Amino acid sequence: MNQAATRVQEWWHRAGWEAAAVGTSVRRALTGPGPERDLAVQAFKAAGAAILAWAVAGWWWQAPLALMAPWTAIALVQSTVYRSVRTGVQQVVLIAAGTVLAAVAAGLTDGNTMAAMAIVLPVTALLGNYSRFENQGVYASTTALFVLVYGSFGGFDILHRLLETLLGAVIGIGVNALVLPPVHLRHAHESLHRLPRDGAALLRSMAEEMERGYDRQQAQEWHSRARRLPQLVADLRNARMWSRESYRLNPAGRIRRSGQELPSTQWDAAWERVADHLTALTGMLAEAAGEEPRLRPPPDTVLADVPPLLHALADVCEADCAALSPPAPDAGGDRGDGGGGAAGGRDEAMERAWTAQRRLKTRLAGQDDETATSVGGLAAEIQRLLHDLDDARVAPRQA
Repeated sequence: MNQAATRVQEWWHRAGWEAAAVGTSVRRALTGPGPERDLAVQAFKAAGAAILAWAVAGWWWQAPLALMAPWTAIALVQSTVYRSVRTGVQQVVLIAAGTVLAAVAAGLTDGNTMAAMAIVLPVTALLGNYSRFENQGVYASTTALFVLVYGSFGGFDILHRLLETLLGAVIGIGVNALVLPPVHLRHAHESLHRLPRDGAALLRSMAEEMERGYDRQQAQEWHSRARRLPQLVADLRNARMWSRESYRLNPAGRIRRSGQELPSTQWDAAWERVADHLTALTGMLAEAAGEEPRLRPPPDTVLADVPPLLHALADVCEADCAALSPPAPDAGGDRGDGGGGAAGGRDEAMERAWTAQRRLKTRLAGQDDETATSVGGLAAEIQRLLHDLDDARVAPRQA
């Protein structure tokens, strides 16, 4: 009974969390631009394309199997115009193949649906697994099933299937290309901001908790947060891919392009190394803490030098985040924090960090072997982190 009550409580908790997450997404979609609003726009566009395709094929044209038009249209309102066109070509080929193969199978079996299915479905299933068709392969088999079940495999019916599919493809691609065509540059900017922002938050937390005296549990929490940073790098690379693709074949690409250009991919590579160094640094601090540390804990005199260094590195990351932010609407020609002010603040923070690093390295003298291992590892990892943060400098915005 207690286990059942616990399961119900867990289920209720998950349901409440899911409802809260949905509510948050709806609120974000209604209150401002972002991924949630973009997703809602695409959903309404897909629904509108399907309704328009049905109005033309089913209501006005009264096609024999008008379902093919809205079915194709709704599937072709993809996340980019290029993807809509590519998917449209794949679907037209697969639906045409499924229709023709089903008609041939029906002719060979004198209209016996079961026998025709036994002939055509293995062929269409194999065809659908061809890598060039990606995840659209199922359309060959489903089209063959529609044709055989409805018994519409005459020459006139085959022609209608193809025309209905082409109609749906034209409407789906046209709606996606002409009605608020999707551009994913904002997603790339959001992913871009998260790296220096989350890096600064982690470094600041480490500095503040080390000043108060950290324990193994806190260090393990730092390590968990650091291990999430490589995923942000992967998200940024994925967002870059979507951003590039969203401008291909997009008639409104030049009109809707706005904001600062993305840094080069070398910036991503530098932050990938920064994430690796933070992961190694926090892991080492975790192993040098607790009742049975694997590494000898650095002396308090050494640990006292680390928080100012981490604060300075957090300032560097925050300056980068400011440099990546768009200028304020009322800033006019002034670039605000994204210009010289942020660059100057970053340079000053880097100088403070290097000064603290040099002071930390002087602590290596006079240490025993075990302590020197910990202090040397700490100093080496921080120095690598400094070099890669220097490589991750954001270029000033161009007017």
